[in-house]
Amino acid sequence: MPEARTFTVTDDDDGIRLDRWFKRHLPEVSFNQVSRWSRTGQLRLNGNKAVPGDRLEAGQQIRFPAPDAAPARTARPKRPREPLTPDEERFVREMVIHEEPDAFVLNKPPGLATQGGTKTTQHLDRLLDGLADERGRPKLVHRLDKDTSGALLVARTARAAGHFAKAFSGRTARKVYWALVAGVPDAAEGLIDAPLAKQPGTGGEKMHVDAENGLPAKTRWRLVDRAGNRAAWIELQPLTGRTHQLRAHMAAIGHPIVGDAKYGGPEAFLTGGISRKLHLHARRIKIEAPDGRTIDVTAELPAHIAESLATLGFSPMAGDSLPLEQKSAPSPETKQRKVAAAAKARRRERRGERRARGSQGRTKRR
Repeated sequence: MPEARTFTVTDDDDGIRLDRWFKRHLPEVSFNQVSRWSRTGQLRLNGNKAVPGDRLEAGQQIRFPAPDAAPARTARPKRPREPLTPDEERFVREMVIHEEPDAFVLNKPPGLATQGGTKTTQHLDRLLDGLADERGRPKLVHRLDKDTSGALLVARTARAAGHFAKAFSGRTARKVYWALVAGVPDAAEGLIDAPLAKQPGTGGEKMHVDAENGLPAKTRWRLVDRAGNRAAWIELQPLTGRTHQLRAHMAAIGHPIVGDAKYGGPEAFLTGGISRKLHLHARRIKIEAPDGRTIDVTAELPAHIAESLATLGFSPMAGDSLPLEQKSAPSPETKQRKVAAAAKARRRERRGERRARGSQGRTKRR
């Protein structure tokens, strides 16, 4: 009997549908095949029967048959992808703020979804056709919410996509967000450690703090500047990657992001000419490329956030002058790997010393 394949859901895939996971990571597996596995009980999620519409959570195990276990079927021609218009091609090229052999970094505008859905036909994933070359079309490796703007990295090859996906899931990539929030926190900086889970009754579209059933979620924040007690400019660095993490965390501490009606309600809006759009921007991304070089890119603010900061008397230079925080303490798993590697190195050294002593003894006997 063919061996089954097992994958672990990463933080970047938390909240997406199971069929979307296959489309993202195993596009060669058709939806019909996924449905067939589901009907025959061969598609499992943490050991339980799964259906294509199930929402995933980070850490879950996806199990399904190896490709050669699928019954032979007549290949059907794929539905042709609707070609981009010249304006769409120009639009996606204008998003590129950094280019190199392994990646593009884009400055995603607010209002553009990263991926498509039932009612979303215009999205960044479709527009990536406009950046395709002889190596193929770029591949998404992380996401931004539809109304969040800023730096988003896409891989130019499958090999690079695997490298970057590992960096994001392993939390070696650094992401810095800027947010304008309602009110002013009592401290100058802090760490929000509040587990998040999907809020019942919202269809998985909204998260809430759930200490008992939620998945671990941590956000480091710093106060950049304040406008009296009315609003604050906050730098956010997510240490985990839960759905809507920054928005849910800031609302949980009583300072919702300006324009975020979903999590902040009426309190998320300011008067005095401040835009009602979401004020959350991925300002900077820092990640290691496959060849070891560092990619470190800053994305310019969209017009509505730049105007709001200016209206409140804030200078963008204040945010950029803050140094990146030191990396958080390594996980127990990372510590164990380092200890094991050091022990292995010591064993090699001892074996080398024993071989050297044995060689010297043989030389003396001669």
